[in-house]
Amino acid sequence: MNGQKKGQTVGYVRVSAADQNEARQVEAIGEVDRLFAEKVSGKNVDDRAQLEEMVAYVRDGDVVRVKSPDRLSRSTTDLLSLVKELQGKGVAVEFVDSPELNTDTPQGEFMLTILAAVAQLERATIRERQAEGIAIAKARGVYEREQKLTDGQIFSARELIARGVPKAAVARELGVSRQTLYTALAGEGKYGVDQTHNEMERE
Repeated sequence: MNGQKKGQTVGYVRVSAADQNEARQVEAIGEVDRLFAEKVSGKNVDDRAQLEEMVAYVRDGDVVRVKSPDRLSRSTTDLLSLVKELQGKGVAVEFVDSPELNTDTPQGEFMLTILAAVAQLERATIRERQAEGIAIAKARGVYEREQKLTDGQIFSARELIARGVPKAAVARELGVSRQTLYTALAGEGKYGVDQTHNEMERE
């Protein structure tokens, strides 16, 4: 990094599958001083070598340019965390398809603040519903510690899904696999024994 000049424009490109072509993203980003590209899922920021290398490479005064926010991450929480990390290094982020989110503009800062507030509200709602569900289940004597998801979490998951939040994102936020979430929502297996979440929905 000693030879890196100040104020570089660094591009990042990501496609999900090995048979997908990143050429369209590269064209949209335009000319950059250095390009990082990889073929990997965007569901989280783990195990993404090029992303990690890009974050380590950039420095104060640089600009990271991507085609759209979901190229960095499909998770709002992970996206905000990544943007905050880059900003902490003095690095701006540009989104070609969503310039209103560019971090070097007042509008972008405002929009990112709104997204952060929404993500925080969703997490708080899940925790609140979880606590309520556990309290109700315990009061009825039907709370089972061995369940991976509590009645409150299942109730919260249904609410988030009804509001348009993808099931994969809900499962990730709850810290369980998508299959566990699907099983809980369907009331199958151990989740079929306790119908508390159905009663909660009718109240």
